[in-house]
Amino acid sequence: METRTGFLITQIKQVQGRVFQRLLEDCGVEEFNGPQGRILYVLWQQEDVPIATVVRKTGLAKNTLTAMLARMEAAGLVTRRESPEDRRQVLVGLTDLARGLEEKYREVSQAMNRLFYQGLSQADADLLDGLLDRILDNLERCEEELRKSKSGKERENGKSKREAEQ
Repeated sequence: METRTGFLITQIKQVQGRVFQRLLEDCGVEEFNGPQGRILYVLWQQEDVPIATVVRKTGLAKNTLTAMLARMEAAGLVTRRESPEDRRQVLVGLTDLARGLEEKYREVSQAMNRLFYQGLSQADADLLDGLLDRILDNLERCEEELRKSKSGKERENGKSKREAEQ
């Protein structure tokens, strides 16, 4: 099957990011940018979450997220603290400044939704969402299988090295 879906999704993501940033600016939001908004969105749903949860829910790489959190902490948007249950775990939370920006972010998100679905019926929008959910599910399952496969190969390689050393 030959399609342009992956290419189109990439283009949509890039254009969407630029439009979203412009809408944030037009709405008077200067405290954070579009990618940082993804992090804030996750935290508006649930605060004081481990970095690993934010990584999973935003799709950002851990090193990218860590750098973004440092900038957001310096800007007074988020806090990072050690988990009281597990000192190795860092929890991310919101500041009052960030909590106060949620409504403007929701306004911009609604404007983006109107742009996304302009000219589409509710049935079209539901179909598109359902298809994209299925594609995402396929990719997440594949990613999990690849992760398991890699860790299995790493265990095998470690075992082979130990056997060779004996």
